[in-house]
Amino acid sequence: MAAAISEALPKFTVETLKLASKQSQRCHVVSEALRSAIDRYIREQEPVHMKRKVLSLTQSFEGIKEANLLLPSSTSRELVEDPLKAMERSQRWKVKSCYGDVGLRYQEDQTLAYVAARMPAVYSALYRVLSEVKRRVPDLSPTKVLDFGGGTGSALWAMMEVWPGSLKQMNMVEPSQSMQRAGLSLLKDLDDLPLIHSYDSIESLTKHVRKPDRQHNVVIASHVLGEIPSLKDRITLVRQLWNLTDDILVLVEPGSPQGSNIISQMRSHILWMEKRRTRKLLIAARKSSKELMPLNTGAFVVAPCPHDGPCPLRNTGKYCHFVQRLERTPSQRQFKWARGTLRGFEDEKFCYIAIRRGTRPRESWPLDGMKFDTLKEMREKKIPENLEVPVETNFSTIDEEEELEDDDILVSDEEELDSPEADLGTGWGRIIYMPMRRGNRVELDVCRATNCEGTDGSFDRIVVTQRQNPSLHHQARRSIWGDLWPLRSRKER
Repeated sequence: MAAAISEALPKFTVETLKLASKQSQRCHVVSEALRSAIDRYIREQEPVHMKRKVLSLTQSFEGIKEANLLLPSSTSRELVEDPLKAMERSQRWKVKSCYGDVGLRYQEDQTLAYVAARMPAVYSALYRVLSEVKRRVPDLSPTKVLDFGGGTGSALWAMMEVWPGSLKQMNMVEPSQSMQRAGLSLLKDLDDLPLIHSYDSIESLTKHVRKPDRQHNVVIASHVLGEIPSLKDRITLVRQLWNLTDDILVLVEPGSPQGSNIISQMRSHILWMEKRRTRKLLIAARKSSKELMPLNTGAFVVAPCPHDGPCPLRNTGKYCHFVQRLERTPSQRQFKWARGTLRGFEDEKFCYIAIRRGTRPRESWPLDGMKFDTLKEMREKKIPENLEVPVETNFSTIDEEEELEDDDILVSDEEELDSPEADLGTGWGRIIYMPMRRGNRVELDVCRATNCEGTDGSFDRIVVTQRQNPSLHHQARRSIWGDLWPLRSRKER
């Protein structure tokens, strides 16, 4: 099989390679429907009072962050030895369950402030994450989704925009009645809504839903795990969420060192848990002389990681996160507090992981079989030897390239639909942090797989020069933080 893959013809051209690699969006504009819904929801509020509510919510978030950082990150020993003291430090999680005190309760003032100031940013980050899941898994068309910690329905709005008309049922777990009411109020003027069920806990969901109906195509937990006071409770919760999906689990946290650490821990645990389960099933099948394995065994990362090995950023002082810029909504521009002039946009930092059941497909690496001309070879092909034409008239300079926008590589919708997408194989690296442009060279920090199986990964600095590879150099200059980067297998190097 490996030989067949390596001998396959190139799957991409230079132009389709650029389209497949583009996963990020420079500036997201919140949909008109959501902006109008937010304006209707808060239009009767006094601006002075709303600014105070937004400022109070921001200070509350900072207090939660500081309090939870004081909690032990290993096994929550203090939670076991002195539960009352741990409850005091975990200020906002007050709903008791079998896995600890979880469930963020919002009062009316906090809900209003959240809808006005935070919901557009959370929605934009979720839209970015779900859009990539759709591009990486084009055959996915979710009809039943679970949103744990649904809040005011940011994930639902993103789902309806990414997969219009696909969603039939949405189960939301949100302990705050105020947030539930706000979410329904924002949706009241929309048509063709899916069937929405709200629960205050997972226990309530499992109590009211029959076991055969508990499986969901996609399970989302956004900005929730960081509020849970211990690693033990987070793992128990994520295992429950994993058991409630038959396809993909999406976890999103704020783009901070703590959020990245939480995502990394949950990623490692799910992959380890499924690897152990698969190994046990193999042993049992051998003992019973059966060669068949149950479907959906194992797990692999859809995004952002291009491999399933240990995170190469661990113990490096760096952390994996991404940024989504969004155009501020009227409510954000009116009520958010700033020291100086408030900008017309903001950058939402986030960490995420999308894990799918099954085994990672084996695909050919995108650069295998492709040949790129050097700058000298391109000039020889473009300018005949007996024709003297100034080089400047045929080749754009670095200064001219900086003035070009993304529009120069856009194609029509029909061509984009026909172009191949980036597959789930190990031949695509992920650009972490913003590429550095230095003269006629671009330096990229890329997280990548080191083998075809995706069992190991590395974090490498890739340098692309205009002299050696003008085509990839052009793509590197257009690439931004979060995009994919095509790679060549070791056999082709």
